[in-house]
Amino acid sequence: MGYSGVRGGMDAILAAERLVRRRRDHADAEWASTEQIVLRFRLAVDRIMGEAGLYDPHVAADAFRQAEGDVLEAAHLVRAYRSTLPRLAVTEPVDPDQMTVLRRIVPAHRTPDGPQLLGRTTDYTGRLLERPDGPPEQPEPAETPADDGGTAEQRHPRRFLDLLRELDLAVQHDPPADDPEPFDITRAAARPPAPRSAVLSSMARAETGALVGLWYRSILGPDGDVHEITLGDTRHGRIRLHVRHPHTGNPVSFGRIRVTEAEGIEDLDGAEEDRTRFDVGYGLCFGHNERKAIAMANLDIAWRRAGPDSPLEQLLLLTTDGLDSGGFLEHLKLPHYVTFRSMVDRKLARRTADAPQQPRVPEPFGEECR
Repeated sequence: MGYSGVRGGMDAILAAERLVRRRRDHADAEWASTEQIVLRFRLAVDRIMGEAGLYDPHVAADAFRQAEGDVLEAAHLVRAYRSTLPRLAVTEPVDPDQMTVLRRIVPAHRTPDGPQLLGRTTDYTGRLLERPDGPPEQPEPAETPADDGGTAEQRHPRRFLDLLRELDLAVQHDPPADDPEPFDITRAAARPPAPRSAVLSSMARAETGALVGLWYRSILGPDGDVHEITLGDTRHGRIRLHVRHPHTGNPVSFGRIRVTEAEGIEDLDGAEEDRTRFDVGYGLCFGHNERKAIAMANLDIAWRRAGPDSPLEQLLLLTTDGLDSGGFLEHLKLPHYVTFRSMVDRKLARRTADAPQQPRVPEPFGEECR
């Protein structure tokens, strides 16, 4: 920490941290237990898990409390915590069709195969602020597998994409012949040109606001027109994870996680594109985060249409990670005395390049700033 080199700097740093802890500890004593945060701030907890790349609601809730509600800082804390954990096993590939659906909408079709399940949402009501009149209510029970209910058709509906394929309206993208392992962005940095698995993984861990902003810019044409975009299946539900038993080699289920999944449908209208079909993009992320999944699905199409080494690929891989961009921004608050002093010296030197005498250093940038 650059301030520690200044006289009294370390004492000031410790005092500043004590101010943070004092306020935070006082708030914790009043209400902010881990379980309350998981129940009452579920969307923030889900976003933290996604941007940190670790599915653990209680760890995310603790980070949310420590960061005083700063989601990006909380994701930073969780990702740092994740780096200390051992990697015990790798799960088997999951089949999204096995998801137990809690919410499922298909904006592209009124009566798709299976029901439209609105689930838990305020999408269809006005955004009006509700001010509490009395003490806070007791938290409601957490969702449990027993809350799923419904029939098999409701909880495992057929995909709308299957209908498009039956009508030969969806472009068929052939999978790679060698079926390589997915790119692990936690072990190596993804750089262009990158496989699709690296792009999707980067988007799944990207900062939600950055991804939505990039998506919004990608759909706006040069004249402000908006590309034709529709959503197919948009789902939120639970999916079961499996690992191989070390002795028997059989897949063993060890739990379920909540995920959000979206399929974006885009009209193909390029000169060299198949204008008789639609292209379909895919997005899947931790928790209930429909903004990110929808942006992912449509950016998946945009990245594919832009081609390899496109500026969009560079933006997706290099600029949407909240810890990278936020970290660079945060470091600007640290001391830059020497750097700025060198900039001042260069400016003064250019100003007096034709004068024989040495440039006079203004008092605010004297020896004490070196």
